[in-house]
Amino acid sequence: MFGLQRTGDQVWALGDQRGRGFMLGATAGRTTLNGEGLQHQDGHSHLLANTPPNLVAYDPAYAYEVAVIIKDGLRRMLEDDEDVFYYITLYNENYAMPAMPEGVAEGILRGLYRIRASSVSGPRAQIFGSGPMIHSALAAQALLAQRYGVAADVWSVTSYQQLFRDGRAVQRYNLMHPKAPKTSYVAAALGVNSGPVVAVSDWIEEVPSLIARFVPGRFTPLGTNGFGRSDTRDALRNHFEVDARWVTLAVLASLAQDGVIAPDVVSKAMGELDIDPNKVDPMYA
Repeated sequence: MFGLQRTGDQVWALGDQRGRGFMLGATAGRTTLNGEGLQHQDGHSHLLANTPPNLVAYDPAYAYEVAVIIKDGLRRMLEDDEDVFYYITLYNENYAMPAMPEGVAEGILRGLYRIRASSVSGPRAQIFGSGPMIHSALAAQALLAQRYGVAADVWSVTSYQQLFRDGRAVQRYNLMHPKAPKTSYVAAALGVNSGPVVAVSDWIEEVPSLIARFVPGRFTPLGTNGFGRSDTRDALRNHFEVDARWVTLAVLASLAQDGVIAPDVVSKAMGELDIDPNKVDPMYA
């Protein structure tokens, strides 16, 4: 309950003891558990979960992702006899669960797969969503296509931890093997000329920022930095600047900073999206 901010010592003890099992976070996220205010809205457990080396952390959006992760965890712990344990955030928000697309199991386990490619032609961008914030990403994709002609692909990030650990391992390998360098999983998945990346989650910005140096091109994390509040989910996601409007604005701003679109497009979009440029920073609100 309440994630690693309350159970951190026990998590480290379990790691020291080479324990195994699953910890399922049903009260996860700073905006999803919307009525709990300051103390219980957890925005940083996935940052803490990156520290014990034998803890495997996932932040799935859909039921089929959970099923793939649990099945692989059982294989690793029971069949392969690995001393690992899992932290999986499940949240408490109800929404429709789609069927599992073909060919995504590897991406789920490695931390990233594309869930919806853009169907429009225009300036390109990528949106990373995780947990229930996948819906902010998908709604922003539609806004960007319909209003601004931007082709944004949406990716489900099931684990920033796994992406970070892969990128770190590749970076370490390349340090000692300069003649035969490898490519991180996230860089290989995105490829070249993919445009800027905007990452939105229900966690503080430091969580997606774990992979910033492994992402080709501009990387903009959106997160829930600051104290939690008791309000509706919609109000909280506007307060923390992680709803579809803010994701849309971040994509447009990234494209403008890259010189792909004019800055005037961003200024106009703020009015169209009802975003106040003088809004108080939620970090200190």
